[in-house]
Amino acid sequence: MALTTLEREAIPAVTRHRTLGQDVIAIAVIAALAAIGYILFPDNLALLTRLIAIALLVLSLDLVTGYCGVATLGHAALFGAGAYAAGIASAHYGINDPLLMTLAGILGGAVAGLVCSVVILRAHGLPQLVLSIALIYLFHEFANKASSWTGGSDGLSGIAPDPLFGSFEFDLFGHTAYIYAVALLLLVLVLLRILVRSPFGMLCRGIRQDPLRIRAMGASPKIALIKMYVISGAVAGIGGALNAISTQVVGLDSLSFTQSAEALVMLVLGGTGSLFGALVGTLIFMLFEDYVSAANPFHWLTIVGALLILVVLFAPKGIYGTAVAYVARRREARA
Repeated sequence: MALTTLEREAIPAVTRHRTLGQDVIAIAVIAALAAIGYILFPDNLALLTRLIAIALLVLSLDLVTGYCGVATLGHAALFGAGAYAAGIASAHYGINDPLLMTLAGILGGAVAGLVCSVVILRAHGLPQLVLSIALIYLFHEFANKASSWTGGSDGLSGIAPDPLFGSFEFDLFGHTAYIYAVALLLLVLVLLRILVRSPFGMLCRGIRQDPLRIRAMGASPKIALIKMYVISGAVAGIGGALNAISTQVVGLDSLSFTQSAEALVMLVLGGTGSLFGALVGTLIFMLFEDYVSAANPFHWLTIVGALLILVVLFAPKGIYGTAVAYVARRREARA
């Protein structure tokens, strides 16, 4: 039977309401897990705060790789730029308010994203990947040589964030830093969910699938990708600033190739093109790495490598992506 006009118009509305409901449930689950982590692991809040900072990096990587299809192994440059911007603002200019330090991280990451996008987007495929690797090494070497500003190989110290809102100090146990990190993560996640479903987000997905068709429609793929790269840099910068605020030191490891490679591994582990997949991949990788390295300090890399091989072979869409696809197939079978 043919659908009436009223029924056809009602279908998108029902879909929007269902999607909104799923988002609310997912964010509520993340908030609940954060609360459980705070209660059950009061001695490991520093690890959980670090996990959230890296999760923001992986989310930013998902914006350009999962949604736009840009190959990069240098995304830690954006994370490190945000960390150094926040650290320099505190150590050299006395800007110790956590919110202003976070804003400095956002600006630093966004500028780094703009610089990286102008270089990386001039190539495609493997040359694009090589350019991203070259950029992370250039950022790393620049930070190392500018030791008067960054501390060089010794790291940038002297970072002393003021109490949050003038009342909540960043104590050694990491309570304030963890709560601040959770709040930032939830806020960023909500904004990114709105972004990826906006017309701009749909445009970026179209560029990933068929850039020639997008260009034929009159849109500029390069300008759209540069915009997304700047947004991605801002998100990574938040993660870097959070890391600087919580640890009160910034080292060259925040600009390392290893950091970039691990971020890509976490994204693939959870599933590309899905914000929740990025979070799942980060959570599983970092907790698994922490547990295995403590249980078997001599062979933990072998165990982590075996896990990644199993995921790639048997869950090519990532753990979260494969689970979502499985649930969708079950629903279709029941229907």
